[in-house]
Amino acid sequence: QVQLVESGGGLVPAGGSLRLSCAASGRTFSSYHMAWFRQAPGEERELVAAISWNGGNTFYASSVKGRFTISRVNSENTLYMQMNSLKPEDTAVYYCAAEQARTVRAGTEPYEYDYWGQGTQVTVSS
Repeated sequence: QVQLVESGGGLVPAGGSLRLSCAASGRTFSSYHMAWFRQAPGEERELVAAISWNGGNTFYASSVKGRFTISRVNSENTLYMQMNSLKPEDTAVYYCAAEQARTVRAGTEPYEYDYWGQGTQVTVSS
């Protein structure tokens, strides 16, 4: 079992920045690929960014590429996402997720992930 707790969400103006954190406890953090998903009201949950167990491979949704950066510190059991140049369309609940590392790269679909955090709200005002 892995417990995930997100933090760092909030209200920011368009063009602003936020840094999300996800603290993991339980099983060995480095055994898991990690990802950030988001879900806006009335929308499906979508992948924002993913990172492999050792940080060697990353994936970004086209909508955030060049603005968001995913990273992890395995010694601290923590996942991060730096979000810059935020846009109103980035408004959503952001979820941290963990996938048992069975392949080289992290999954890109929600069903591939085994554990989820409770989410943190990010609101970008125009």
